[in-house]
Amino acid sequence: MASENSPLLAYRLLGEEGVAFPANGAGGPGGASARKLSTFLGVVVPTVLSMFSIVVFLRIGFVVGHAGLLQALAMLLVAYFILALTVLSVCAIATNGAVRGGGAYFMISRTLGPEVGGSIGLMFYLANVCGCAVSLLGLVEAVLDVFGSDATGSSGLRVLPQGYGWNLLYGSLLLGLVGGVCTLGAGLYARASFLTFLLVSGSLASVLISFVAVGPRDIPLTPQPGPNGSSLPPQVGHFTGFNSSTLKANLGAGYAKDYTTGAMMTFASVFAVLFNGCTGIMAGANMSGELKDPSRAIPLGTIVAVAYTFFIYILLFFLSSFTCDRTLLQEDYGFFRAISLWPPLVLIGIYATSLSASMSSLIGASRILHALAQDDLFGVILAPAKVVSRGGNPWGAVLYSWGLVQLVLLAGKLNTLAAVVTVFYLVAYAAVDLSCLSLEWASAPNFRPTFSLFSWHTCLLGVASCLLMMFLISPGAAGGSLLLMGLLSALLTARGGPSSWGYVSQALLFHQVRKYLLRLDVRKDHVKFWRPQLLLLVGNPRGALPLLRLANQLKKGGLYVLGHVTLGDLDCLPSDPVQPQYGAWLSLVDRAQVKAFVDLTLSPSVRQGAQHLLRISGLGGMKPNTLVLGFYDDAAPEDHFLTDPAFSEPADGTQEGGSPALSTLFPPPRAPGSPRALSPQDYVATVADALKMNKNVVLARACGALPPERLSRGSGGTSQPHHVDVWPLNLLRPRGGPGYVDVCGLFLLQMATILGMVPAWHSARLRIFLCLGPREAPGAAEGRLRALLSQLRIRAEVQEVVWGEGAGSQEPEEEEEGDFVNGRRGDAEAEALACSANALVRAQQGRGRGGGPGGPEGGDGEQGPSTALTFLYLPRPPADPARYPRYLALLEILSRDLGPTLLIHGVTPVTCTDL
Repeated sequence: MASENSPLLAYRLLGEEGVAFPANGAGGPGGASARKLSTFLGVVVPTVLSMFSIVVFLRIGFVVGHAGLLQALAMLLVAYFILALTVLSVCAIATNGAVRGGGAYFMISRTLGPEVGGSIGLMFYLANVCGCAVSLLGLVEAVLDVFGSDATGSSGLRVLPQGYGWNLLYGSLLLGLVGGVCTLGAGLYARASFLTFLLVSGSLASVLISFVAVGPRDIPLTPQPGPNGSSLPPQVGHFTGFNSSTLKANLGAGYAKDYTTGAMMTFASVFAVLFNGCTGIMAGANMSGELKDPSRAIPLGTIVAVAYTFFIYILLFFLSSFTCDRTLLQEDYGFFRAISLWPPLVLIGIYATSLSASMSSLIGASRILHALAQDDLFGVILAPAKVVSRGGNPWGAVLYSWGLVQLVLLAGKLNTLAAVVTVFYLVAYAAVDLSCLSLEWASAPNFRPTFSLFSWHTCLLGVASCLLMMFLISPGAAGGSLLLMGLLSALLTARGGPSSWGYVSQALLFHQVRKYLLRLDVRKDHVKFWRPQLLLLVGNPRGALPLLRLANQLKKGGLYVLGHVTLGDLDCLPSDPVQPQYGAWLSLVDRAQVKAFVDLTLSPSVRQGAQHLLRISGLGGMKPNTLVLGFYDDAAPEDHFLTDPAFSEPADGTQEGGSPALSTLFPPPRAPGSPRALSPQDYVATVADALKMNKNVVLARACGALPPERLSRGSGGTSQPHHVDVWPLNLLRPRGGPGYVDVCGLFLLQMATILGMVPAWHSARLRIFLCLGPREAPGAAEGRLRALLSQLRIRAEVQEVVWGEGAGSQEPEEEEEGDFVNGRRGDAEAEALACSANALVRAQQGRGRGGGPGGPEGGDGEQGPSTALTFLYLPRPPADPARYPRYLALLEILSRDLGPTLLIHGVTPVTCTDL
């Protein structure tokens, strides 16, 4: 639940002017004082000018002349359908909350996360930078076509010198004009864009009027070079006025060679040119940081701009098809000047659209860069872009982008780069559609945009359409862009990014996990698909790190829950002390590199808390079936935080970012002799409770003695060979028949086999010790066990050892399970049996230890591989709670000096011989 300090209370209740954006967010430059652009000036005007660009004046004849009216209309409908799908996604995201500076980058990054958002944001920024350079060079070429010294045609004035250096100079001068406008702020840019909009609108109006007012005329065309260097005979294009025969001739396609490049045109190539000129729908969204109300202005302004440009394109297609023959359309792409009432006005329109497109690209790039710098995704590389003026204008980002555009201008011709720019735009559009699709599929209650004319179908279709267009325009550029996005995402993932943005991936995972958990029916459980699902109760993780990692190895892809009981009574406390602890425990899971959940509870006693956790941990079919506890003995706990490299921290007690060190969030280990939170009586009672609840129990002793390579995530195959010893018979019940085939014995075998599947334990050899009574013939029981192991596909070495000759050997046929545990025999006799069992196990470990009660003699023989871990059969606790301390004492004697040991009692069948 949100607390009294929840940011929701201050998010938008005071209105847009009262929002206080965080310092590390991608907020609008300068805050609310910089938000002064209206919908028309901030969104409609730049979007219209970007979607027109130079195509509206110089490529109408190209599209209609090659594709014909019908295919041209089809191309336009498909192009605008693709763009409209993205516009719907933009409108949905923009009306779902406060949109800050950065436009498309802000929408993508706050939905898909900093890794994907940062990579696409940088690509979108580079696309705007290169788009600015392409527009400037296009403007230079348009000027030189008329005023250049090498200009062709009768209308050329030939006053400007040409060449690479001169072209670079002209482009740099125009960039200086554009950069100067953008550096002085969004207000001046808006006024300059509005003036440009008026010029373009006037120019288009003159063209539309000219189609009606100008009579039929013949238009001489520029002679084209012949095959041998000679010029072909001059051609003449015909402007027929409104003529049904002209329209009929222009209905069908007539693909021919492009007179400017000599390449044969196709549907795909013509469609790519048309689509390249329409990819400007984000020009208004890029100004989100300067808009008075971006959540209203972006959807409204973008829809108006798209509808207006679509209408103008349709009108120009129809007028051109009615009045111009195909020769004129295919051989003179700039025929608007030839039919205009005042040709200079068309030139003004061409220059104005190119200039406005370059301004829109540069100021959009600067806003995206400023947002990227504010989010600090790329470190010091983008640090200069954080600088803003007193009025909030990010002039540092403008100058940064200005310099990059100047570098791109040095490349000269950018025809090949134009396709890359368009592909980068389409990547951003696809990411916006994907963001909206993710939000819709996640079904998050807080995703409730006021714009509702969209669905997941439109989002999915938008993603697919953008990807299809990328590969249609340039397969190489499309593949390269996706590769670049992957590399940038990997870089940002390695650096780490903000975690407070809210990741839609988490919402999607929640949605899918919930759906599949409902389908995980516990009634359909089968033993052949059983896996351990562990609940490890941890008092203080500083002393339990080895056990924590060993349990992670035993889970075999199953559920793993770290449980902790905080002692207390909520009635006597002002607030729940458990909730603030989750952060520390989750950090512990990250540092220890284990795949575990965390479940904490508050209870008056550890035993009651363990009951709570056993009952309520997990969900649906994923609930713990095995309780894991550390062994209860008098050994002083070690502080593994001091020796584990994963927990090494600075001496000042802080982590990177200023957060407290993990070692300060958990108390020091219990000192020897200090009071314990759990009594021996409650410890055994907890074991008994788990068995009553039909949970398997694992007691782990001396796990701190395991070498680090055995607990690592990598392979332990290069280490010295070790044994894993399994004793599947109750050693405190010396002669109880073939105990290795009971449920508990098979559970021990299964757990040992699972551990052997872990890479760190591949080099360990599994040994199973079969205990024989003094009257049993050797070999018979071993044969049965080997047959069973073969059926279970368990590879292990079987060894027979004689057991039962010492304590408790009288009248074996009258003994019952639990005689020694439940006190039917004397304490001295029970302890003698436990000592003998301990000596037997130690004798088989190959360690040559002696000196213990009943210990083996002659430990100086040749030593083989030592035992790394021992699995022992854990007897059930006695029925009488008064016998719990004696039961625990017997377990202590049984497992004394055995090294790392797991005492296990299984109550559920876990093995299967069927397919």
